[in-house]
Amino acid sequence: MEQLYHSVTLDVKKCKGCTNCIKGCPTEAIRVRNGRAYILENKCIDCGECIRVCPNNAKYASTDSISRLKDFKFTVALPAPSLFGQFKEGTTIKNIVSALNKLGFDEVYQVPLAAEEVSVAIREYINRNGEIRPLISSSCPAVVRLIQVRFPELIRNIIPIKAPMEIAAKRAKEILSKKLGYSLEEIGVFFISPCPAKATSVKRPIGAKRSYVDGVFSISGIFSEIVKNLDGEAFQSIFEDASGLGIGWGRSGGENIAIGGDNYLAVDGIQNCIEVLEEVEMNKLSDVDYIECQACIGGCIGGALTVENQYIARVKLRRLSEKIGFQSNLNTDSIIKQFNEGYYHLEEKILPKSAFKLDDDLVEAIRKMDLLEKTVKDLPGLDCGSCGSPNCRALAEDIVKGQANETDCIFKLRDKVKQLAAEMFDLAKKMPPTMESKG
Repeated sequence: MEQLYHSVTLDVKKCKGCTNCIKGCPTEAIRVRNGRAYILENKCIDCGECIRVCPNNAKYASTDSISRLKDFKFTVALPAPSLFGQFKEGTTIKNIVSALNKLGFDEVYQVPLAAEEVSVAIREYINRNGEIRPLISSSCPAVVRLIQVRFPELIRNIIPIKAPMEIAAKRAKEILSKKLGYSLEEIGVFFISPCPAKATSVKRPIGAKRSYVDGVFSISGIFSEIVKNLDGEAFQSIFEDASGLGIGWGRSGGENIAIGGDNYLAVDGIQNCIEVLEEVEMNKLSDVDYIECQACIGGCIGGALTVENQYIARVKLRRLSEKIGFQSNLNTDSIIKQFNEGYYHLEEKILPKSAFKLDDDLVEAIRKMDLLEKTVKDLPGLDCGSCGSPNCRALAEDIVKGQANETDCIFKLRDKVKQLAAEMFDLAKKMPPTMESKG
């Protein structure tokens, strides 16, 4: 049985059972029972939507502590492209890289640099593989998990190319091992993430047995410490600087710009992604070559673990990209050679998740499905969420699975109370035969 891990975590003590979280969850992975929320682990995709909407801060992302740097002889920070859009105007990449060095990292490998490599690899794959359309980006782990759970027939559309985070970690370890003589195990590589889905993909990678990344820090978790150390540019990394193409990956549409195609689609926001994936499922977008899907509004700059307003961050990232320029210094021929050798490809097939399976036994599953449909018809269909399930169909599913009762629905409970009251009233008018008056 697959071991489940989720970065998105519930603090039960803070939860008030308000039901805000259950309505926005794209995979219906949250229920409220006995006045407290709980997460269905087999449905959660770690998109972080519940973190955004919880008024009591009861949902949070579990990431690593900076003390983990002590576990390795040599440490590397992997700043996500979105990190560079979080700071005040005028902050340079060198300012940020030097600040990370002051925090305790021995080196800094810019993930935007790996994003430029991956852009070339994606372009090559699209050009060479025309039988499946549209191809779907694999860079957002929340979207990939969404497809596994809700759109398993679209797994074949996911482009089998590793995300920039993984390529950055792999490159950093290979280069440092060769130049400085450290073993791969002695080098600790830490991603600075805008979202909980990336933290989950490190502990439970998609398309690989293990991740090259050793840990994840949230942008919000170390942002204040970076700001305190933004006053210098003294540190000189042995790695190259990224161009504006890689930096642009931090916002919606940036991936497509870096790839350089003209028949691509960019979609951001988990609900918008669901709508587009439904269109793909119905074969309505077969004339589109590639879809860049990102679970957060605005792209990674809108991640649940960022600190800057997404619209402001988008402008900052665009201006920074333009200032740096869009001329990549990478050797395209070398990247294509490694692409041919499989360097950028996922190592394993992406498999569907049976999150909505009613029973392991097929006959019993069919019986439960029939019961579910009947139960749905008996419910009011208002999808109010007062029952602790996100909608009436989800409640029906919970009832069939034995995880809820029909009277959890306040409307069914009201009808039951009315019926009971009427019965009690009728009963109150009745007298035992021995007490009846003689007329």
